Amino acid sequence: MRWFVRSVELVSEWSGRAVCWLALLLVLVTAYETGQRYLLRQASTALQELTWHLYSVLFLLGLAYTLKHDGHVRVDIFYDRMSPRARALVNLFSMVFLLVPFCLLMIWLSWDWVVRAYEIGERSGDPGGLPARWLLKAMVPVGFGLLLLQGLGEVVKNLRALRGS
Repeated sequence: MRWFVRSVELVSEWSGRAVCWLALLLVLVTAYETGQRYLLRQASTALQELTWHLYSVLFLLGLAYTLKHDGHVRVDIFYDRMSPRARALVNLFSMVFLLVPFCLLMIWLSWDWVVRAYEIGERSGDPGGLPARWLLKAMVPVGFGLLLLQGLGEVVKNLRALRGS
């Protein structure tokens, strides 16, 4: 199972490092769009929507990377005082009973939504907005799929920790 954990962590690391560049692009697009709007008095619906889309993709595809690096929020005042075994039990419980079912639910609920958007060629409802809204919507099952994989990797790691290996 080590190969599974290593493979999952490699995918999470790669996706996290890849989308970190979206943060830079988001800053640049936002600065340009803001300058265009306030200095030149020109608004661009497409640029404004692009900032929302970049932020969404950054957030969704960064979930697994954040989990891999233990960056999600928890009540650390309790967790930090626990033994390594107790931490592994808390992590295992939260992955198996909370994270994995939630990810599966999000993938299941968003799948038809994405397919329908693709079938109808959904685009922005605003004049001058971005085309291919289905592409943005597809990031929901992709992001939760990556998070699910990393969660399963965490399950294996915590099981190994509980067994002492």
